Amino acid sequence: MPERRGLPLLLVAPALAVVLALFVYPLGYSLVSAFTTGDGAVGLGNFTKSFELYGTDIVFTVVITTVATALVGVFAAGIGGYLVLGEHPAAVKLLKWLYRWPLFVPFIVAAQCMRTFLAKNGMLNNTLDALGLVDIGSLSGLLDWRGIIITFAWKETPFVALLVSGAMAAVDRSGIEAARNLGAGGLRILVEILVPQVAGVLTVGLVLAFVMMLSVLSVPIMISGGSPTMITVDMAFRVNSYSDYGVANALGFVSYMIAALGAWIYIRRNVTGAAER
Repeated sequence: MPERRGLPLLLVAPALAVVLALFVYPLGYSLVSAFTTGDGAVGLGNFTKSFELYGTDIVFTVVITTVATALVGVFAAGIGGYLVLGEHPAAVKLLKWLYRWPLFVPFIVAAQCMRTFLAKNGMLNNTLDALGLVDIGSLSGLLDWRGIIITFAWKETPFVALLVSGAMAAVDRSGIEAARNLGAGGLRILVEILVPQVAGVLTVGLVLAFVMMLSVLSVPIMISGGSPTMITVDMAFRVNSYSDYGVANALGFVSYMIAALGAWIYIRRNVTGAAER
């Protein structure tokens, strides 16, 4: 019996060791470093310096990720709704085939593609100029905060849409057909019937997308090299230029807190849903 009791622990041990070595230990070390000043004392000096130097970037990061998350939610709901409610089979099949492509594109590749697409003389402006819609000489590129939001939305929408479309497909169609018989249009059915029933899945997908965008370095550093920028760029700068792990880890702690807000929303949603059931 003792040998059998120890067998589950033995099976879990390799995975547990990986989690402890590659996540728990680095997390603990970064937290200790964030609260340790240059002279080895415990204090908030690193946080004071972080907010003095990068307070604007912290606000910029929150705004960029929040706006991108909102756009992802709108686009994902729209895609899922059309896949369920679309009346043109060919268009539904084409959308189902196309919308998943960005899932398999790494962030660094997406950033490079967007640099080509959104630059002043990039594909977007040249196409609009060729169609006679604009004069390319009077246009500017979108390689700034707008490009970051566009890249994040393009990259994360398929992930959330995949979750949402599956949840919408599982919704009882009797309510949808009843609404159609009463004259409700597709948009009203989507907003008033489908979205409320998949709100839990949508929230989970958006929280995961928010945390993912919060941690990306390649997109802000490649799309927008100016200031303000996201705190991931600031963290890399402090380490690479000054070997200042204290301030970098303090910024990391700030990002933990921002991500924890998303986790709180996720947990609160699950608790509320469980209580309602």
